[in-house]
Amino acid sequence: MNDPFSVPEREITEPVSLTLPDGRLDRRAVGWARKSLVDTAAIGRSRWGRNKRWEYWNVATPSHVLAATVSSLDYAAVHEVWVFDRASERSWGRSATVVPSRGVHLPASLDAGPARARTRSLEIDIEPVDGGTRVRAAAPDVAFDVVAAAPAGHERLGVVVPWSDTRFQYTVKDVARPASGTVTIAGETFDVPKGRSWAVLDHGRGRWPYDVRWNWGAGGGRSYGRVIGIQLGGRWTEGTGVSENAFFVDGRMHKIHGEVGWDYDMEQWRRPWVVAGGGLEASFEPFYDKVSRTNLGIVANSTDQCFGYWSGTFRTVEGDAIPFDHVFGFAEEVHNRW
Repeated sequence: MNDPFSVPEREITEPVSLTLPDGRLDRRAVGWARKSLVDTAAIGRSRWGRNKRWEYWNVATPSHVLAATVSSLDYAAVHEVWVFDRASERSWGRSATVVPSRGVHLPASLDAGPARARTRSLEIDIEPVDGGTRVRAAAPDVAFDVVAAAPAGHERLGVVVPWSDTRFQYTVKDVARPASGTVTIAGETFDVPKGRSWAVLDHGRGRWPYDVRWNWGAGGGRSYGRVIGIQLGGRWTEGTGVSENAFFVDGRMHKIHGEVGWDYDMEQWRRPWVVAGGGLEASFEPFYDKVSRTNLGIVANSTDQCFGYWSGTFRTVEGDAIPFDHVFGFAEEVHNRW
């Protein structure tokens, strides 16, 4: 594991294109940024077959978890609307895989316009609005309408991961976004209360290897009087020189350079997960595993997304120790052949 304080990753501070005119990776884009600076307009317009584009929003309220996915994999569109009752552990929603890809629109770059999905069983609209992003989704028996605010000075992690000049990914992980709105289940409407609800964005544009595995962990909320955001990744970035690890305090990002270590057992997934490195010592205590399995032959997915609570300590480069406790979020293990 790299020493996060002696091997800093390259910070991107100026706008840059993800690709060169020939569609290959522009190496000037490789690194990380505190805001969205990468133009991804070429993804989806050339080199058909390996392009992956998506917007995933997850919103945690005191009573529910809401999620919406809009994606295009070139040859298929894959979407989901999901609502989870934290008390009863009952869920509602619908997923859809549309082959060939149709009924989907994704903006060329983040915040450049709306994302939309339409199938027989679900509708999703994600659009920039003044002060944030509005996420609306509907499926049988369930719908939600939420605005994820973007406070002044709020930072988010953008990362370009280079496997090669033809395989690369731009991801923006935006955590601890204050959320508000409503969710309706079987005709009953529940509040998404401002100040107690938090949104997470995963924005992706890139060209992926066929077979890949990853870990992702995220969370957000108030702890010890501060707004804490957690963003952790693993496996898929190993060996690339770039990682997607960061810790956020009141909207300010502390980049964790290099990989962090993940220790967990999916055979006993309720046991605490431990994630450590780069000043972070964190445990994650899950209470629910959202299991997704798809096998369409050459295309397959296995996902265990566990929901629970993050606790631990983060030590800044300056030496300040920041404790956090009972921050709601998730941690997942994914294997895709796509």
